[in-house]
Amino acid sequence: MTSLFAPLTAGDLHLDNRITMAPLTRQRAGEDGIPSDLHVDYYSQRASAGLVVTEGTFPAFSCRAFPGQAGIADEAQAAGWARVAEAVHAAGGTLVMQIMHGGRTSHPDLLRGGEPEAPSAIGTGGPVRGFSGKLDGVVPRALGTEEIPRIIDEFVVAARRAVDAGVDGVEIHGANGYLLHEFTAASSNHRTDGYGGSPENRARLTVEVVRAVAAEIGAGRTGLRISPEHGVQGATEDDRADVLATYGALLDGIAVVGGTDGTGIAYLSVLHADIDGDLVADLRSRFGGAFLLNSGFGHVTDLAEARHIVEDDRADAAVVGRELIANPDLVRRWRDGLELNTPDPSTFYVGGAHGYTDYAFAR
Repeated sequence: MTSLFAPLTAGDLHLDNRITMAPLTRQRAGEDGIPSDLHVDYYSQRASAGLVVTEGTFPAFSCRAFPGQAGIADEAQAAGWARVAEAVHAAGGTLVMQIMHGGRTSHPDLLRGGEPEAPSAIGTGGPVRGFSGKLDGVVPRALGTEEIPRIIDEFVVAARRAVDAGVDGVEIHGANGYLLHEFTAASSNHRTDGYGGSPENRARLTVEVVRAVAAEIGAGRTGLRISPEHGVQGATEDDRADVLATYGALLDGIAVVGGTDGTGIAYLSVLHADIDGDLVADLRSRFGGAFLLNSGFGHVTDLAEARHIVEDDRADAAVVGRELIANPDLVRRWRDGLELNTPDPSTFYVGGAHGYTDYAFAR
């Protein structure tokens, strides 16, 4: 039985324990998307987690998903992240940046007048948050086939910029109804070219992004996050046979990257409500690298669940969100049986230090 507190190697990443920090939307950046002193404090406070994954960062100003989102679209943002990486490393941590394209979840209010882009001209059907407040969602512009190389290149350039800034690796965001997931899900992808229709075609963009990023920064520094059947933001996946075929094609497509030696990417991070189910087991059996797991947005991953994930061999590491928001020293608290702080949801998505960097450490 593997301990939750045992080290783990994931590609080129060396984790001191198997409690990993989920990519958590916290909306603490300004319109310029530059990480601030708050980000430096927030991430370095949580450096004792085996792996610290940043909030989803936008690779270009054409794909910002929400106000307060930090980016990796220019050198000023990279300089901000360099300060974050330096502080996390000084505290003994390992930092991976999640890179995400907002796709149809965005709004012109966030894009400096640009249009949201997606696989097909199909909106989410729900409201969005912009700099002007709560807004009606818009129907996105369907990407042309000739634009796909530009999308891939944005991920690649962002990944290179992140690693050059000192981040240890990147996690490609293929989950939660954002652009790559929109391509994967049949409900949001009605294309008839080589990126739509069959499961293999719908998985193709994610495969190509992962391969291109791995070729640029190294497979051992590249991770992928997916959320099959999660169904958020209109990316519904309710046909189990199609899900198995689509994600099977995705994993087959990234099985060998970074050379001819059979090396795969560093890790696969999976969000699924049924951590004990057949789908999660199938995904793990198909993926040869480190496998990270958590059960979803509406459920707090407590110590019992994290231990179950690792010690009962559901995955190699547990992905933890809210408990790490409220307990920057969560690893110590769980290991030593210390009392926990309670997260305050009213502070999750607002600016400022309160509820972000002012949770107390255990005495």
